[in-house]
Amino acid sequence: MSTMKLILTQEVTGLGSSGDSVEVKGGYGRNYLLPRGLAIVATRGAEKQVESLRRARAARDVRTHEEAEAVAGRLSGLTVRVPARAGEGGRLFGRVTTADVAAAVTAAGGPELDRRRIELPSSIKTTGQHTVTVRVHADVSAPLTIEVVPA
Repeated sequence: MSTMKLILTQEVTGLGSSGDSVEVKGGYGRNYLLPRGLAIVATRGAEKQVESLRRARAARDVRTHEEAEAVAGRLSGLTVRVPARAGEGGRLFGRVTTADVAAAVTAAGGPELDRRRIELPSSIKTTGQHTVTVRVHADVSAPLTIEVVPA
């Protein structure tokens, strides 16, 4: 198996955040990360570029940490209803996705969330209350109670 050394330009869940130097399998880097612009090949010139990315991220993180705490506070006070098509006994046709949750939070007057930062406990296939986790920041997570209601 060949591996390649890449530098992430954006956060990739399960891999790292922007500016991180990672080693990944060749196919994953060539076919997924590079074409989508999520990473660049690690060269000496790129290392210098990464240093500026890291400094910018460090400055941004300090500011966004307080913002993240505020967003987490707003989320904890929200009652989010997620409409879903359901049959008898509250079983859903399909399941609730992270995109559904993000749209419901915005509809409930909450902050606009990136669906990739919403973690579902497991696939939600029934109506009723469920708790999901929202990763607002690298070290700030907020529990969010959603109520799945029949549409």
